[in-house]
Amino acid sequence: MLQPTTLTGKHALVCGASSGIGRATAVALAQAGAEVTALARREDRLKELITEMKAVGPGKARYLVADLDQRDAMENSIQSFLKESGPVHIWINNTGGPAAGPLLEATEEQLLSALGRHLLAAQRIAKLLIPGMIEAQYGRIISVLSTSVRAPIPNLGVSNLTRAAMASWSKTLSNELPPHITINCLLPGFTATERLTSLAQGRAQAQNISVEDVETAWRKTIPEGRLGRPEELAATIAFLASPAASYVRGSCIPVDGGRLPVI
Repeated sequence: MLQPTTLTGKHALVCGASSGIGRATAVALAQAGAEVTALARREDRLKELITEMKAVGPGKARYLVADLDQRDAMENSIQSFLKESGPVHIWINNTGGPAAGPLLEATEEQLLSALGRHLLAAQRIAKLLIPGMIEAQYGRIISVLSTSVRAPIPNLGVSNLTRAAMASWSKTLSNELPPHITINCLLPGFTATERLTSLAQGRAQAQNISVEDVETAWRKTIPEGRLGRPEELAATIAFLASPAASYVRGSCIPVDGGRLPVI
């Protein structure tokens, strides 16, 4: 019988691991027995995360400082890392979303920056990691996106566009990858992270209301009646990373408390 939370012997690379869903995912994968490498820009937070991962899991816990906006340097860092650590079996493709605002007000530079951080960085990392997955005959790629892939969110124009592009990239890649290597997208709803707090503060200021009022309005749109917890998203990711999810491929899976209005 397959054990969905057993990842012993697998090496996971978690991008955007310094906070929010990325951080919770790194801990969840470590707890499931994986060797975890956490990637982010903020070394101080990564050092704290290493301590936490070592406390909950038996596998190696390492970190890699890299900036997805600096793609040449990022690629060099990951290449060097792979030579030292060996192949990655699980890749959590996760990074912070673009700033809020209407799409019509976005500049060409903002569009290019967002697509560079998400789409172009993902393409480079995929080319680095997938050969090792093919050799190992095991690969799990999970892109952390947003429910905006299915239903665009007002005032998140650049983010909506970028997340949709990433979903299309993932689905296209799912048809090109060989058996044993899957790629899926996670679509978080309103989840209690630093990113959501920042969006709530921006909306509160724009509407001249309190942050509490913004969050109350959000909760009313969620059948489950509350915001999601990063750990809940991480648990779904741990399943998708496991052998038990071997027949889940090319899917976009909402984890949003039932908020998404479309199937």
